[in-house]
Amino acid sequence: MFSSRFFYTFVVGRKKGEIQMLSKEKIARINELSKLAKEGKLTEEQAKERTALRKEYLDTFRSTMRDTIEHVKVIDEEGNDVTPEKLKQIKSQKKFLN
Repeated sequence: MFSSRFFYTFVVGRKKGEIQMLSKEKIARINELSKLAKEGKLTEEQAKERTALRKEYLDTFRSTMRDTIEHVKVIDEEGNDVTPEKLKQIKSQKKFLN
């Protein structure tokens, strides 16, 4: 059985401003356009805008998630580094200090 007793540590040193986020205004606009779509009042131009905003949102989310995963170090309960080899290779290619 797989043990869920792993500890995840994040590399310290990333600056707060480095995390890419979508602005609150853009998220509000996505929600506004989605509401219009549910009501059946979305124009073709608004549909294109919504598609572009959703793509930007997903690209940002994926980038942030990838960055987060690439900064994870997995430690088992005995203190051994059990980070998957694939992740270690990605880190070494990007020259992360870990």
